[in-house]
Amino acid sequence: MATPADGSAMRRAARAVAVLVAASVVAVGLVAIVHDLAEPRIEASRQVQRLAQLTAVLGNVAYDNDPLTDTLAVRDPELLGTDETLTAHRVRRGGRTLAVLLGAVAPDGYSGAIRLLIAIGADGRVLGVRVLEHRETPGLGDFIEARRSDWIHGFAGRSLADPPSAGWKVRKDGGEFDQFTGATVTPRAVVGAVRDALTYFERHRTELLAEPPAP
Repeated sequence: MATPADGSAMRRAARAVAVLVAASVVAVGLVAIVHDLAEPRIEASRQVQRLAQLTAVLGNVAYDNDPLTDTLAVRDPELLGTDETLTAHRVRRGGRTLAVLLGAVAPDGYSGAIRLLIAIGADGRVLGVRVLEHRETPGLGDFIEARRSDWIHGFAGRSLADPPSAGWKVRKDGGEFDQFTGATVTPRAVVGAVRDALTYFERHRTELLAEPPAP
């Protein structure tokens, strides 16, 4: 048989549960509000970082468009190294396309795929290459990173004709590009990916360099 004391305890427990539920709802609401307020700033920060990434690989090319929004979806599993749809960023000045920034993947790195960003000028020459992501061995394969060595800068100024096709290999394979001591697979993969990206550019030159539609 329930006593008054039992009823009082149950009411206190019910109130405590109600308070906890209310506090949880308020907390979730506050988190959502903070997230909504912070999201524009977070996104703006991401955009700034992405633009800095693009400008770094371009070198001294001056442009007046927004390469983050002036883009083209590209896909070529054979030449771009992945089944994914990638993004090509156009760089223009006065409406004229000066360069294209191509995303590409070297699928055959030593420890997996190596994601690259390759800037190619309208004349078909490489302006710069940067590694966006890799899992290569620290102290060996990571020399493909610009912060670790100057090796990646060796592609600047190169084209499909310079060197000729036989030279688009590491020296160990009879080509013109250095490999790293104890790590040949990694630079071999990057050299092949850059060559393939240049081939893609040549095959799709008209589309990639197309001027923006008239306003």
